[in-house]
Amino acid sequence: AEVSRGRGLPASSSSIVTVATCNLNQWALDFDGNLERVLKSCEIAKAAGASYRLGPELELCGYGCEDHHLESDTFRHCWESLASLFERGGEDGR
Repeated sequence: AEVSRGRGLPASSSSIVTVATCNLNQWALDFDGNLERVLKSCEIAKAAGASYRLGPELELCGYGCEDHHLESDTFRHCWESLASLFERGGEDGR
Protein backbone atom coordinates (compact mmCIF):
# COMPACT_ATOMS: atom_id res chain seq x y z
CA ALA A 1 0.00 0.00 0.00
CA GLU A 2 1.09 3.56 -0.65
CA VAL A 3 2.26 5.35 2.49
CA SER A 4 1.37 8.94 3.37
CA ARG A 5 4.24 11.21 4.45
CA GLY A 6 6.31 8.36 5.87
CA ARG A 7 4.11 7.89 8.93
CA GLY A 8 3.09 4.36 8.12
CA LEU A 9 -0.49 5.35 7.29
CA PRO A 10 -2.13 4.40 4.02
CA ALA A 11 -2.41 7.43 1.70
CA SER A 12 -6.20 7.10 1.71
CA SER A 13 -6.37 7.81 5.47
CA SER A 14 -5.09 11.39 5.08
CA SER A 15 -7.42 14.12 6.25
CA ILE A 16 -7.46 17.87 6.45
CA VAL A 17 -7.25 19.57 9.83
CA THR A 18 -8.20 23.20 10.33
CA VAL A 19 -6.05 24.96 12.93
CA ALA A 20 -6.89 28.33 14.51
CA THR A 21 -4.11 30.40 16.03
CA CYS A 22 -4.91 33.27 18.35
CA ASN A 23 -3.13 36.46 19.29
CA LEU A 24 -5.22 38.02 22.04
CA ASN A 25 -4.88 41.36 23.82
CA GLN A 26 -4.58 39.96 27.35
CA TRP A 27 -3.89 41.93 30.52
CA ALA A 28 -1.77 40.90 33.50
CA LEU A 29 -3.91 39.40 36.29
CA ASP A 30 -7.21 40.22 34.50
CA PHE A 31 -8.46 36.67 34.87
CA ASP A 32 -12.13 37.44 34.12
CA GLY A 33 -11.42 39.63 31.09
CA ASN A 34 -8.77 37.27 29.74
CA LEU A 35 -11.17 34.33 30.14
CA GLU A 36 -13.88 36.16 28.17
CA ARG A 37 -11.45 36.88 25.34
CA VAL A 38 -10.28 33.25 25.28
CA LEU A 39 -13.88 32.01 25.18
CA LYS A 40 -14.70 34.40 22.33
CA SER A 41 -11.67 33.16 20.36
CA CYS A 42 -12.82 29.56 20.94
CA GLU A 43 -16.26 30.45 19.56
CA ILE A 44 -14.68 32.09 16.50
CA ALA A 45 -12.40 29.07 15.96
CA LYS A 46 -15.34 26.64 16.20
CA ALA A 47 -17.42 28.75 13.81
CA ALA A 48 -14.53 28.67 11.32
CA GLY A 49 -14.49 24.87 11.51
CA ALA A 50 -11.23 24.57 13.41
CA SER A 51 -10.59 21.27 15.13
CA TYR A 52 -7.60 22.70 17.01
CA ARG A 53 -7.18 26.17 18.52
CA LEU A 54 -3.79 27.37 19.72
CA GLY A 55 -3.35 30.39 21.96
CA PRO A 56 -0.42 31.99 23.77
CA GLU A 57 1.08 30.24 26.78
CA LEU A 58 0.03 32.91 29.31
CA GLU A 59 -3.38 33.77 27.89
CA LEU A 60 -5.25 33.22 31.17
CA CYS A 61 -3.04 35.18 33.57
CA GLY A 62 -1.59 37.58 31.00
CA TYR A 63 1.97 38.73 30.50
CA GLY A 64 3.82 41.06 32.84
CA CYS A 65 2.79 39.40 36.10
CA GLU A 66 6.44 39.43 37.20
CA ASP A 67 6.67 38.11 40.80
CA HIS A 68 2.95 37.30 40.86
CA HIS A 69 3.80 34.13 38.89
CA LEU A 70 5.32 32.81 42.11
CA GLU A 71 2.21 33.40 44.23
CA SER A 72 -0.24 30.58 44.90
CA ASP A 73 -3.11 33.02 44.19
CA THR A 74 -2.02 33.28 40.57
CA PHE A 75 -1.95 29.50 40.19
CA ARG A 76 -5.38 29.17 41.83
CA HIS A 77 -6.93 31.84 39.61
CA CYS A 78 -5.42 30.21 36.50
CA TRP A 79 -6.86 26.81 37.45
CA GLU A 80 -10.25 28.39 38.20
CA SER A 81 -10.20 30.15 34.82
CA LEU A 82 -9.29 26.91 33.06
CA ALA A 83 -12.13 25.05 34.81
CA SER A 84 -14.55 27.81 33.83
CA LEU A 85 -13.28 27.66 30.25
CA PHE A 86 -14.20 23.97 30.06
CA GLU A 87 -17.53 24.42 31.87
CA ARG A 88 -18.55 27.21 29.49
CA GLY A 89 -17.80 25.31 26.28
CA GLY A 90 -14.27 26.37 25.46
CA GLU A 91 -13.37 22.84 24.38
CA ASP A 92 -14.45 20.56 21.56
CA GLY A 93 -17.23 18.82 23.49
CA ARG A 94 -15.98 15.28 23.10
